[in-house]
Amino acid sequence: MTRGGREDLNEGPERRCIVTGEVAPKDGLIRFVIGPEGQVVADVMGKLPGRGIYVTSDRAAIDKAVSKGLFARAARQPVQAGADLSAQVEAQIARRVVDLISLARKAGSAVTGYEKVKDWLAKGQARVLIQASDGSERGKTKISLPEGENRFIGCLTAGELGLSFGREHAIHAALGAGGLTNRVVEEAARLAGLRGHVGGRTAGRDKKDA
Repeated sequence: MTRGGREDLNEGPERRCIVTGEVAPKDGLIRFVIGPEGQVVADVMGKLPGRGIYVTSDRAAIDKAVSKGLFARAARQPVQAGADLSAQVEAQIARRVVDLISLARKAGSAVTGYEKVKDWLAKGQARVLIQASDGSERGKTKISLPEGENRFIGCLTAGELGLSFGREHAIHAALGAGGLTNRVVEEAARLAGLRGHVGGRTAGRDKKDA
């Protein structure tokens, strides 16, 4: 399983990371552009005008690009890149994942709560299982993963997952099939890279929790 439940993407445009030198599908990288005043701007939506500069979705890689002047080298001009750039990127992508799950919920493609998630799994409706990264270890074996590969996301906190469902916190959630789910999986993979979540399954709490 790839990081954060990401699909194994082998198609689509590829770009080279200015830090590692590796070529990878651009959807899995972080795009940056240089603003009108020479500032490095994260373009997590991939829509800002200008020549794109790509960095692996990894906090250490972004920090290195800042500290070693790699953005200036790639842009071939002086640039301004704050030391907190990686933290800004993480916050933006985390917000995007939360918003996408919220959209999936409104479309009827996402549920939260132990019993609802179990019911979706039993009926074969759940394509992806989400469990909060800061959930208790006690309940992690009480919910089985959906069949197939790349079916788990574990890089969100309980507070972030709860925000997607309009509540204070949530531990378990499930996504059904559909385009929104694919987008959640892709963005969660980038977030997982930034947070150092490499594969694996994150624990959930027991059925009395969200």
